[in-house]
Amino acid sequence: MQTAADAGDAAARLAAVPAGHRVALVDPRFVGHVHALRLGLTDPRFPAAAVPGALTAQPEARGALMRALRRATAAVGAGAPVAGPDADAAPEDRTVPGRIAVALEAEGTAVKRPELGSLTAAVPTDAGARAAAESARDQVDDEAVRLRSAVKAHDGFFTTYGISPYSRYIARWCARRGLTPNQVTTASLITALIAAGAAATGTRGGYVAAGILLLVSFVLDCTDGQLARYSLQYSTMGAWLDATFDRAKEYAYYAGLAIGAVRGGDDVWTLALGAMVLQACRHVVDFSFNEANHDAVANTSPTAALSDKLDSVGWTVWARRMIVLPIGERWAMIAVLTALTTPRVVFYALLVGCSLAACYTTAGRLLRSLTRKARRTDRAARALADLADSGPLAQGVAAVAPGLRGGFTAPLVALLGALVMIGAALFLPYGSWLTVAAAAVYALLSGLAVARPLKGALDWLVPPFFRAGEYVTILVLAARSDVPHAVPAAFGLVSAVAYHHYDTVYRIRGGTGAPPQWLVRTIGGHEGRTALVAVLAAVLTHTSGFTTALTALAAAVALVVLVESIRFWVSSSAPAVHDEGELA
Repeated sequence: MQTAADAGDAAARLAAVPAGHRVALVDPRFVGHVHALRLGLTDPRFPAAAVPGALTAQPEARGALMRALRRATAAVGAGAPVAGPDADAAPEDRTVPGRIAVALEAEGTAVKRPELGSLTAAVPTDAGARAAAESARDQVDDEAVRLRSAVKAHDGFFTTYGISPYSRYIARWCARRGLTPNQVTTASLITALIAAGAAATGTRGGYVAAGILLLVSFVLDCTDGQLARYSLQYSTMGAWLDATFDRAKEYAYYAGLAIGAVRGGDDVWTLALGAMVLQACRHVVDFSFNEANHDAVANTSPTAALSDKLDSVGWTVWARRMIVLPIGERWAMIAVLTALTTPRVVFYALLVGCSLAACYTTAGRLLRSLTRKARRTDRAARALADLADSGPLAQGVAAVAPGLRGGFTAPLVALLGALVMIGAALFLPYGSWLTVAAAAVYALLSGLAVARPLKGALDWLVPPFFRAGEYVTILVLAARSDVPHAVPAAFGLVSAVAYHHYDTVYRIRGGTGAPPQWLVRTIGGHEGRTALVAVLAAVLTHTSGFTTALTALAAAVALVVLVESIRFWVSSSAPAVHDEGELA
């Protein structure tokens, strides 16, 4: 920490700091909580941030900071103070850091101003104001606020009342011992994998241990995010781990339950894959709807207004959050049922619960979409096109086909394609080349659905219909093959493809765009993979070669998407984000 006499001295001292370091300006008269400064000066997600009396700049914003300081020095003269009376400026903008923050924003550099709530951050100009600021600071427990703010504001009921009251203290314990959120995330994954291994034993003791370990894994899963918020340790690697490990844990646990059931004489692999498919399709509905309405103009509806009214009635908020079976409630249900019942009962409960939740959330979103008058932006249309995951076949059709007219045409065509494909897989003789013909129709209809920008009221349904078409087709063909281990191989293939789709979502959320087109082309797009599985079923009918082919395809897709994903998330271009949403 160094003290500067004026703006010119500050500029000179900042210029001497190595280029790769963060720098900060703090008014020496600052009075406030340490956590207020921590929120303003240490969050790695923003190039520049400010609280009253303090300003920070990451390396990418230091050039703009130096230019603003030099302009201030030139305006007032070397040795003269920058701050002075300005009736038009807010009190916090009359300080040197405040005026520099305004100058940065005028130049086009975004300055994050975090919400401080009950925390104090002020620059008093006289003894009375200083005494008032110190009194306000002393009346608020800085550490209590920090602990409360470590917990998500919109978690589920079980997480809020069953986990967070004590997991926040575990997060503080970890912070004081130098543990990082990534280490806690990894511990959560390892615990879940051990739980899956315990479930795979197929014994009652193993099931009880698995249920307990799954709950411990969830506690750690909550702790890693709370630790990140408590210590402001947001990172690119943390974003990637947090975005993918929840799915890896849940899918591994499903596989463990299926293996344990087989050891007990009950094959539930089809149910396990069905639960995974349903959960993945639920998520893509969430993602697509949110992206379609992320920045829509005039985005209001009577349904949304009713929801806002219900939010004022406390019990309805919790009831609606529990109905959607968020991750906390879902994992608690899985853990308890694993310990007390059988894997088959666990999967039946998952399928019923997730189906009801999907019906509830999708119905609400349909009503909102049909009753609101909103214009979708080009960004929303691009995000939906990326989520569609169209490969070379669909893109080729879209390039030559005229855009279909009609507000609901795109989702109807996508739905028709999915129904044709799933219906063929279900009702045609297994291994029939007519199923391959249906896959060709599916590819054609998929291309027609995305031939124009997806800006219609219900166009957010297009990606979910494609996910259902691909995932359910793989499930049905594997289940009908009567080939040993075909469904576990299909489970691996859907897991690899689902990883690619989740990875696409989190890249879009981070503002960096979808994975590169070469990756989508390499793994075939949803319609290409669906057609390939249909061909494999026709060529390798009722032979073990079908299992081998599905396994090889799963390994190939997993290798390509994981290598490219890891390369991206550890690169400097990846966003330093932390997901604050509650994923159902």
